[in-house]
Amino acid sequence: MIGFLIRKTFYDLWDNLFRIVLINIGFLTVTAIPVFLPRLASLFISSPFLDAGLIAFGILLCSVYLSAAAHSLKSISDYGTFGFLDFFKSFKAAWPSGIVMGLFVVLLFIMVSIVIPFYMSMESIFGFLLGMIVFWAIVFAVLSFQFYFTVCARLSPNLKKAFKKCMLISVDNSGFSIFLFLHNIVGLLLSVFLAFVFPGPAGVLLYLDEAVRLRLLKYDWLEANPGANRKKIPWDELLIEEREKTGTRTLKNLIFPWKD
Repeated sequence: MIGFLIRKTFYDLWDNLFRIVLINIGFLTVTAIPVFLPRLASLFISSPFLDAGLIAFGILLCSVYLSAAAHSLKSISDYGTFGFLDFFKSFKAAWPSGIVMGLFVVLLFIMVSIVIPFYMSMESIFGFLLGMIVFWAIVFAVLSFQFYFTVCARLSPNLKKAFKKCMLISVDNSGFSIFLFLHNIVGLLLSVFLAFVFPGPAGVLLYLDEAVRLRLLKYDWLEANPGANRKKIPWDELLIEEREKTGTRTLKNLIFPWKD
């Protein structure tokens, strides 16, 4: 299943290269707000509260942008495409989930930069234990809510249900969740050499959407086969149609598709 996931995502990234690059450029533009706006504001008003407020505002804006991107990229996973008018329309549906995730990211930043150091500075077993509890809670949250934008776009716009589904997917597929997280870290590191325009954040979102979409086949099968062994999912059988739709390609097919 993982091999097919990587292959399908690569094909979809390649077929939609222009869209992926433009979405990433848009994200880099939005990212300039929390990175550069506080520095610009400090030239006129020196206030740590203003800087923190501008950074938080920028994070919220970036999160809303990523949420809208996830809504649009979903169509690529479904063997379709989207226009940029569709992308801008998706902001209407995406902004609530984007705001919530932005606030969540701000909370994580506070936990990592303030709460954990505070507990560790207590220099006691109690402080150490509290710090470790917070640390592992953050690890679980990151592994679970890496699916958040995809779940909101594909499964449920209801934020409470989306959070619950994210945690269920992560717990039920813990090894898979860790693999996806590490894979996306590697993808972002490789993106550095291309200035984050490819595969970049859009590539990560597409990969996660492809992963969740294929993983849902497991739950459809379990629902149709109550009592089946959850550890023995017949992926070869479940992916027959997906493999037929995706097909295989040679290097020549990828570079010169019009010669088929």
